[in-house]
Amino acid sequence: MPERLESLKAAILASFGAIFAFMIISQINNLIQIKFFIFNSSFDLYWWLSAAIVLFSGFLFGVTYRYIIRDDNNFQLKAGGVMAFGLVRGLVQADTKLAMASDINDIFSLALPFAVLLAENVFLFGLAAILLDVAIQNSWIKAFKSDS
Repeated sequence: MPERLESLKAAILASFGAIFAFMIISQINNLIQIKFFIFNSSFDLYWWLSAAIVLFSGFLFGVTYRYIIRDDNNFQLKAGGVMAFGLVRGLVQADTKLAMASDINDIFSLALPFAVLLAENVFLFGLAAILLDVAIQNSWIKAFKSDS
């Protein structure tokens, strides 16, 4: 039971970190759209649905990340967990946009937006991982103990 409580704490903290990163990304995207495209995409239904998905993804990331890193201080494990979640979420978004592309020229013109999507998602989970690392270092959340 104590392990489940620690995992729940990690999940809640990571979901807050992910939603915070999502809000930063959303505001930057809004500023870019206002500056260059003269329209404002407000907090519509799509935004709220995306925010809910980010919150849930962050929750799952928190539980998983705590088990991935355990009580190790292995940078590759930490980066691998962040990259796995960030790339999966980013590639799903890219795949959805590819399905809507009408021809091959659309696909090539989307290369930069795809790279930005991937970077945004890695940032999203990276911020959540940093928060979890700080919480574990300060003993606010206990690291999962390895049995080896």
